[in-house]
Amino acid sequence: MPFEIALTDDVTLRELTKDDAVALAHSYRRNREHLAPWDPARPEAFYTEEWHKERLWAQVLENSTGRALYTVLEADGEVVGRLNLTDIVRGSFENGHVGYWLDTRFTGRGLMTRAIEALAAHARDALGLHRLQAATLPHNEASQAVLARVGFERIGFAPGYLKIAGQWQDHVLFQRLLHG
Repeated sequence: MPFEIALTDDVTLRELTKDDAVALAHSYRRNREHLAPWDPARPEAFYTEEWHKERLWAQVLENSTGRALYTVLEADGEVVGRLNLTDIVRGSFENGHVGYWLDTRFTGRGLMTRAIEALAAHARDALGLHRLQAATLPHNEASQAVLARVGFERIGFAPGYLKIAGQWQDHVLFQRLLHG
């Protein structure tokens, strides 16, 4: 059964489907400036429906194999955010990476806090993961506040960790242990 949970009366967190390509393209175009400082540099084609139609199947496949859980936040049929659990490693690690963004019109409502909390419970109870990790740019105080509210702890600093906005940038590393 696909993962889905109502976060509020008007916003649902649900598993990504192959039918989300058009809504994703619209959402990324609508939030292009808002996301630019926090995202990798994107080719112009990224903002088209065709780009998402051609590539969305890979994320849906990763969901079906248990290597990831790609989700969207949806309001009235519109994608208003993403919350992804990627790079799931099994065995002695039982770990996944959390990444997320929220439509500029929906920030400040506690939505991402609720979404990450729901994802963490699902990762623990349904997926059997032990640990979640996340990374933020040092100056992304809003994202760090969300992580703190849902029980992530700062565990380190990684120089030149990810190429964001066209430059290798430092990141603050966080983790949340799901089993005490």
